[in-house]
Amino acid sequence: MPEIVVRPSSDIDQSWKEEVLREHWGSFKVVTRGREHNASTLPAYIAEMDGERVGLLTYAIYGYECEVVTMNSLRQGFGIGTELLLKLKELAEENKCRGIWLITTNDNMSAMKFYQKKGFYLVAVHRDAVKQARRLKPEIPEIGNDGIPIRDEIELVMPL
Repeated sequence: MPEIVVRPSSDIDQSWKEEVLREHWGSFKVVTRGREHNASTLPAYIAEMDGERVGLLTYAIYGYECEVVTMNSLRQGFGIGTELLLKLKELAEENKCRGIWLITTNDNMSAMKFYQKKGFYLVAVHRDAVKQARRLKPEIPEIGNDGIPIRDEIELVMPL
């Protein structure tokens, strides 16, 4: 298994970061709990294998809270997402955060399984919250993974 190296993003990563966000998120805009983020300007971690960028995690720290805004592993089954989360956990602990939280949608079963295996708890279902998110980001599709209507935001937290 190739070694995964995780490092903070830098200016030289910006165009790649924007490409990943556009491809996987439809735009740079990400909406979580009614808050609009420009993910292209957020701090980020980059995962590399054999010198190739294979993962991106953007985040925001507010006081004692750390939010995963986006995470993408471009190769499944190598532990890329796990390594990105471990690096963010180190940063969150250094910043004395109480936990790491994130939002996914009700259709994203694979994300819910992944994050729970990594120590996150499902803490809230925000019914019909995606209606409000679509006001800020109209390009959010109506139908998601496996033909499931995208309606609810699912909040997960990893206590630290």
